[in-house]
Amino acid sequence: MKSRLLVFCLVSFCYSVLHAQTKPAAPALPKNINITLTPLKNCKIYLGSNYGKSQVIADSALLDATGKGAFKGKTKLTPGIYFVVSPNYTIQFEILVGKNQNFSIKGDTTQKDKVVITGSADNDLFKQYSAFTTERGQKLNLLTQQLAVARNKADSSNIQKQMATLNNEIQQYRNKIIKENKSSLLATLLAAMRRPEVPAIPVINGKADSTYPYRFVKEHYWDDVAFNDNSLLRTPFFEPKLDDYYKYYVSPEPDSIIKEVNYMLLFARTGKEIYPYLLTKFTNKYMNPEYMGQDKVFLFLFENFYLKGDTTYLTAAGRKTVTERAYSMMANQVGNPAAPLDLVDTTGKTNALYDLKGAFTVVIFWDPTCGHCKEELPRVDSIYKAKWKALDVKLYAVNIHENYMKELKQFVADKHFSTDWVHVYQTDAALKAEQQAGKPNYRQLYDVSKTPTMYLLDSEKRIIGKQLSIEQFDDLIAAKLKQKNSGK
Repeated sequence: MKSRLLVFCLVSFCYSVLHAQTKPAAPALPKNINITLTPLKNCKIYLGSNYGKSQVIADSALLDATGKGAFKGKTKLTPGIYFVVSPNYTIQFEILVGKNQNFSIKGDTTQKDKVVITGSADNDLFKQYSAFTTERGQKLNLLTQQLAVARNKADSSNIQKQMATLNNEIQQYRNKIIKENKSSLLATLLAAMRRPEVPAIPVINGKADSTYPYRFVKEHYWDDVAFNDNSLLRTPFFEPKLDDYYKYYVSPEPDSIIKEVNYMLLFARTGKEIYPYLLTKFTNKYMNPEYMGQDKVFLFLFENFYLKGDTTYLTAAGRKTVTERAYSMMANQVGNPAAPLDLVDTTGKTNALYDLKGAFTVVIFWDPTCGHCKEELPRVDSIYKAKWKALDVKLYAVNIHENYMKELKQFVADKHFSTDWVHVYQTDAALKAEQQAGKPNYRQLYDVSKTPTMYLLDSEKRIIGKQLSIEQFDDLIAAKLKQKNSGK
């Protein structure tokens, strides 16, 4: 009986051991970056990254009493350049995070350049690259200092040649990484960072083609960039490269810009992070553009992206802002006929904008209590008396506050405005009737979000200028007259 019991126990024990050995191990987490960061302990550290021009915290880890912790989870990080951040938000060192997010980091906050990363081919390559570029960079810094105190032309020339050689070595090293490590994250990022080298100017039929370098660089600027690659956002170089492209290689004409942004956004559409980022960037840039007429780009984005469902990327407040701004711009695009204004003047009579005949009409929306308006309108009156009256320019000023007509009349009298001004306002009754009829108000039709807001119209009341300074309006009038006189 004892022997049978012993055999049964042995069988049970063996089964338990075998079962324990064959039991499947817990699956590895998609992201498990172990880190030891001495002398820190019992504290939280962070993993940060660039996000366009900003820097953000992407993850965190708790260090134990021995300084060990892990950035781990079921969701992978977007590939790119990351940096380990101390509890007081000081950047310690950079790392690459690619497809493989199971590796180990060992570092010391007192020796940031001696970090050791194991289990990551991306970081092995990145370490070699960093060592090479750091060494060459130190030499370049020294030569830059020497160039600043160079004694003569010969010394300067010699230093510049050495600097050119070092820069060429760095570029050749990058090209080598790109060529020999095509599947690596570093190669992808270096290729995206690379800018076309300006070629020699070709000579055709004995004449140098001076536009060739510009055209070559523009055509090849984005050769190695896939706009749907989310890792571009996790770098410090993508957005500056993007900004330089629009600054130096894209005409400020709205149609040229539209062609570029449309191409980039359609390409980026499958990029979960980069697509909404680019759409938001272009929206913000052209909602309040740097140059007159570029708001046409914003309207293109609204009509071709937001109206087709891309408002899901916006908050409720953002959706409201974008929609209201778009509808405020639609009726006042440069080249469009100005919206009719049938308002009451200071005598109580209706004085319509389209009844005012002249070579040009300046329409001004202002507030008699607005400090900036009180500075600008006398300047308009001065230039009108000095130049514009002789050029057959008419002035149509809209007081946006019916209750301040007394202040308007007093201000105009005190400043001795020309009697040629047409001063008008909308009565409260007219405003209510307009609202009941569901018609848009002039504030929307002319995008009157601030005062003064000014427009320049031609003889047929087409908008030819808006949101410019008085000097710019004057220049525009002169340019239009010159164009007319030349027969163009």
